[in-house]
Amino acid sequence: MRTALNRRPTTVRNLGILAHVDAGKTTVTERILYATGTTHRRGEVHDGTTVTDFDPQERDRGITIFAAAVSCDWDGHRINLIDTPGHVDFADEVERSLRVLDGAVAVFDAVAGVEPQSESVWRQADRHGVPRIAFVNKLDRAGADLDTAVASIRERLHAAPLVVQVPIGAEDGFTGVVDLVRMRALVWTDGAEAVVEEPVPQELRDEAVRRRRLLEEAVAELHPAALEEFCDQETLTAATLASALRDLTRTGDGVVVLCGSAYRNRGIEPLLDAVVAYLPSPLDVPPVRGTLDGVEQERAADPDAPLAALAFKVSATATGRLTYLRLYSGTIEKGETVWDAGARRSERIGRILRVQADRHAQVERAVAGDIVAVVGLKSARAGSTLCAPGAPLVLEPPSVADPVVTVAVEAARSTDTDRLATALARLAEEDPSLVVRTDPETGQTVLSGMGELHLEVAVEKLRRAHGLDVQVGRPKVTYRETVVRGTSGHVHRHVKQDGGAGQFAQVVLDVEPLETGFEFRSTVVGGRVPQEYVRAVEAGCRDALAEGPLDGHPVTGLRVTLTDGATHVKDSSETAFRTAGRFALQGALRASTMALLEPVVEVTVTVPEDAVGSVLGDLAARRGRVSGSATRSGSAVVTATVPLAELFGYATRLRSRTQGRGTFTARPTGYAPAPVTVSAR
Repeated sequence: MRTALNRRPTTVRNLGILAHVDAGKTTVTERILYATGTTHRRGEVHDGTTVTDFDPQERDRGITIFAAAVSCDWDGHRINLIDTPGHVDFADEVERSLRVLDGAVAVFDAVAGVEPQSESVWRQADRHGVPRIAFVNKLDRAGADLDTAVASIRERLHAAPLVVQVPIGAEDGFTGVVDLVRMRALVWTDGAEAVVEEPVPQELRDEAVRRRRLLEEAVAELHPAALEEFCDQETLTAATLASALRDLTRTGDGVVVLCGSAYRNRGIEPLLDAVVAYLPSPLDVPPVRGTLDGVEQERAADPDAPLAALAFKVSATATGRLTYLRLYSGTIEKGETVWDAGARRSERIGRILRVQADRHAQVERAVAGDIVAVVGLKSARAGSTLCAPGAPLVLEPPSVADPVVTVAVEAARSTDTDRLATALARLAEEDPSLVVRTDPETGQTVLSGMGELHLEVAVEKLRRAHGLDVQVGRPKVTYRETVVRGTSGHVHRHVKQDGGAGQFAQVVLDVEPLETGFEFRSTVVGGRVPQEYVRAVEAGCRDALAEGPLDGHPVTGLRVTLTDGATHVKDSSETAFRTAGRFALQGALRASTMALLEPVVEVTVTVPEDAVGSVLGDLAARRGRVSGSATRSGSAVVTATVPLAELFGYATRLRSRTQGRGTFTARPTGYAPAPVTVSAR
């Protein structure tokens, strides 16, 4: 099958579906594909028949694990959609997706409202400046309440929700919505294939008028042009209201809120209309910025401009290695040669594919604004920049979080050792948040990731996709070391004579605690240490951060100040000062008071009220600190901060204590000092 991508950037929408686990992201995606005619039957998560959750593990577990891209057409627009994972262990997949998206639909459960992971992905979207609209899903559930969900958006996300719909009916009687912008009713009847437009029901007319007034007032407060019309006419026309909603969405000053029930196929068509009307096209977002020889440049979303594309995902399939690209400017064609700015080598585009999850359609070319997959690239990785050979540019890659959980893996048969090494390298290539290394003390191969589930999925992929029988050690968390009380005036003199040119460097360092991260500065005066040697000392100090003096864990939370030094007219060099910086900081850390840090997570546990006492006792035994509790729909919701090391196996323990009725979610919150008992392990 061959097709062509000739869409103008103004008619393209690149968006992601973001939410907490079980809020209904994948079901929303399935209904979008069905409503746009892309698929001809409705896929169901519980049946394992969805388009985007096509991996066997996703279907077995009933959750999204890997971000999946699909394309569809609606009202003359091409929508490139990425269904992202909702589980915290796969937040890096969300991060890479958000880096290349222009907008997003945030899905919320009408009963639960804003949940921990929906809050996390919202913050991720904030960091990337991605405009969002909200879809309150599952209005047909018992206990569903639009106003309560909207209040949680306002309170927990600190957003300005602009509710543009009112539900018709409640819970199982939910049949449609009132569109407050155009003041009409949209009704879905069981068995009907399309939405029916009707006048606003008489019993809802007064409520709709009141809500429309509240919407106009909220928009007028945020939008100057709308305020002017509102003051003159004491109302807003539908055109002015829609234009203001579009502006507020794209600036992030407001969040349009829609509602529905994706499972019952209610609310999807107006959601698609809102995507087209309010979310930006590639031309509506600022030009992408990159660097060339240290100088910042911009590239607009112009098909005729030089090529600039970012690889955000790599996937190995039975038909070859797929590299997913977002084209920010320019055009690529099949057979064309491009420049990989990171690897500094030329690559040839073998095929260009429009992706439909695990199905693909060949296209001859792709233009600025498109999201496509290409076959034929050998060196490109997630974060690589592909550009025109005559106009190189390096785009900022997606950030990669540091792994926090580690397991040792080895092949059950010694003859499979080489195959295991190759398979692990491929896993790390596809998922940059997986880190593979060899433990220098034990010689074991160690796999690190973002959580227990993340590593379980990776190991299962080794077994299923690569046919390997592997043995896995008990999970371990990744600790850090930090400075509690520093030292000043630590002197280190590096002198080496081995028959050739000598090495000489002397540095004096002060070390003090810092809240997070690492900071280096120099207060040397009089040129006692030349600037190029100062940079070498900083590089040496960064080398020393890899292993702390307590147990060899990475060091964080310190400020290092170079206060003095000395050079030799012949024997001083950048190499000598880098070596001196490394040994000086190592010695200064040994002279400082150090502490061990352990990763901690915020756990939200939902249990029957009669099981709260048992759950609180178990959390206390796991060194958890309860920060809050509430009652929601007959269940108790407990929030606590717990060391990650204490959560291994918690899911099984929670189920046994609550007869299978308890659930929990966890999200990383950083590092905290570990007690002496942990330090002694």
